[in-house]
Amino acid sequence: MLRLHSLRTRVALYFAAFGALLSLVMALMMYQSAHDLSVRLVDETLTAELDDYVARRGRNPLSIPPSTVTLQGYVREAGETDDVPDYLSRLPPGRHEVRVGNLSYRAAVLDRDNARYYLLYDISLKLKREQRFAQQLSIVSVAMTLLSALLGILLSSAVVAPVRDLAAQVQLRRPEEWDRPLAESFHDREIEELAGVFDRQLSRMRAFMERERAFGADMSHELRTALAVILSATEVLLDDDRLSDKQKARVQRIERAARDMAELGTALLLMAREDHAQPGGGCQVAAVVEEAVEKQHLLLGSKPVTVEVKTDPALIVTADCGLVDILVSNLVRNAFSYTDAGRVTIHQDSHSLVISDTGRGLPGDAIDQAFLRHFRDISSSGAGIGLSLVKRICDRYGWQVRLESREQQGTTVTVVFAH
Repeated sequence: MLRLHSLRTRVALYFAAFGALLSLVMALMMYQSAHDLSVRLVDETLTAELDDYVARRGRNPLSIPPSTVTLQGYVREAGETDDVPDYLSRLPPGRHEVRVGNLSYRAAVLDRDNARYYLLYDISLKLKREQRFAQQLSIVSVAMTLLSALLGILLSSAVVAPVRDLAAQVQLRRPEEWDRPLAESFHDREIEELAGVFDRQLSRMRAFMERERAFGADMSHELRTALAVILSATEVLLDDDRLSDKQKARVQRIERAARDMAELGTALLLMAREDHAQPGGGCQVAAVVEEAVEKQHLLLGSKPVTVEVKTDPALIVTADCGLVDILVSNLVRNAFSYTDAGRVTIHQDSHSLVISDTGRGLPGDAIDQAFLRHFRDISSSGAGIGLSLVKRICDRYGWQVRLESREQQGTTVTVVFAH
């Protein structure tokens, strides 16, 4: 199936247009040449027959004008009126086209020796032959146009095939294969140059990704080192009997935040990887939801908010639990943070997770931007990456996420897990 805007289609159309134009010009030239030759032969015949009749009549004034199947002659002496048809008697000397009824004639009129000679040549059969010839030329022109289009398709396919091959290799090539040059696979000069451009761009991308990986690895190492120091310090503090229960509770919060940060760093590194063919092992969503509610419950403080949680342990998704925890924790954190009074409902069944609150909600013009990176509502705080991460995680695993919100009435976020 040809697409109108494809290079292959345009080449085929160009060839078809060129073939049509060329065949039309050739057909017109051939028809005109055949017509001119036919007229010239008829005129030569008329001239020869008139000259012969004039010569015979000069020798014998009683000679009868030519009268055959195709020729009919007349003669009129000066000052005489005879049976010369009116359509002939009005013609001046020369060559003329005459039509009588359904018949067409080529007429020759000649003045010689005080007499006017008329000779008709029946060209009806000649005209029919010319019509048949024109029809044959039309058929040939259509055939040439179709052949030109077919030739265009074949040639364009041959020309486009290396480009398609190059596109397929670029699309199917995995990141670890980017160091193998594409240009070596092609022998056409133009395609080799194009592949060389791709090779140079891929080389730049590979170098950039290597720098990003190195930066991520170094940052992860530094963060892990710092977090390890924090965790070690919290363990020492928790073993100190001189701390009050209130102080130990604060230390435990620090320890939990440090562990969460370590898990978040690991998850972000997973998100940054290009190759995510391995989605991770099975993760029970219910356990993640319950843990997230427990960890984020401190955000409610003393606010008059009722939390309702319903989970289904049967839902196990093939995903990294760290990423699932980020997804759920961000949604729960938003619901707890922006609900000052009322209710937060968290329902998780066999295929979806729905988190609803009666909090501040979002204005209508902000809903479409809520999943954009660094989006922040005027009433929110923080860097504004929570919902963006939620969307990225859902896109990673092919899950669907929907957000419904009304200002000062609340927000509902639905995540539908792919089976």
